[in-house]
Amino acid sequence: MAAGQEFQQWQVSEPYLETHCSLGEGPYYEPATNTLRFVDIIKKQLHTVSLAEGPSSLQTLQFDEPVTVTADIEGRDPQEALLVGAKQGLAVLDRKTGKYEYVTRFGDEKAERIRSNDGVVDPNGRFWLGTMTDFGQGPFQPEGSLYRFTAGAPAARTLSDLTIPNSVGFSPSGRTMYFTHSTAREVLAWDYDPSTGAHSNQRVFYRHDGPGEPDGFRVDTDGNLWHAVYGEARVLKISPDGRLVGEVRIPTRNATCCELVGAGELVITTAADDDGEADGESRRLGGAVFKVHVGAEGTPRFAYKLY
Repeated sequence: MAAGQEFQQWQVSEPYLETHCSLGEGPYYEPATNTLRFVDIIKKQLHTVSLAEGPSSLQTLQFDEPVTVTADIEGRDPQEALLVGAKQGLAVLDRKTGKYEYVTRFGDEKAERIRSNDGVVDPNGRFWLGTMTDFGQGPFQPEGSLYRFTAGAPAARTLSDLTIPNSVGFSPSGRTMYFTHSTAREVLAWDYDPSTGAHSNQRVFYRHDGPGEPDGFRVDTDGNLWHAVYGEARVLKISPDGRLVGEVRIPTRNATCCELVGAGELVITTAADDDGEADGESRRLGGAVFKVHVGAEGTPRFAYKLY
């Protein structure tokens, strides 16, 4: 810590939504409608809630295969259509019907063994998306990859031999790209060219020291990463120079991802804690969604250029 700088701490005791997700992930804030959307990868669901109306407004779409992450599409009303990471690649979801159609696939020879995981749109409308061993295919193997999707071009594999590739994000300037490889307990960084998608000068931005694994993150307008840690009941605040400067404690172990919404609030998704004590708080609240005021604002989201 810098001299005179205090370690910031927040504590959340009650859930905002008791959704009982098996694997809650991918929280995404829609400012125009003040709504939050997020997925349950294992239950194959997409949830949407109005932050103005509260928990009673929760709506759910059910799918027949995992939908892992969502993004807006340039020129499309997100209330009508979204881009989703599905099992085999990117698809366009019709939110009215709940049906989706693939627009591009991974082209992976292990298509049945893998599924998408986390991802994000870059400042120039490309989508970065990781893959990993799907549930039901035995123990997770180092067979995942990180792909870059550009409209009109095949999926470009940029990293391989990954076990659990997780969040991708960009600094406020768009000139630094971050990527979390959960099983390595590392957040990598590259110098990034938003105009071309080229990335160089790979380095370890943050290495986690603890029993849990860094999972999903969100970057704020000051360049801090708000990083969920699976297995440690907390979200870390990591400074732009890679220092741990704060934490948000929650009452269940498996924090999965987070999103900055509205006027400085942090939303945290979680997964079930089947290993927790049968009558314990962590087990009871596993899969819930939490919300706490941290006074930070998320960097702008970008829309995927489908055409």
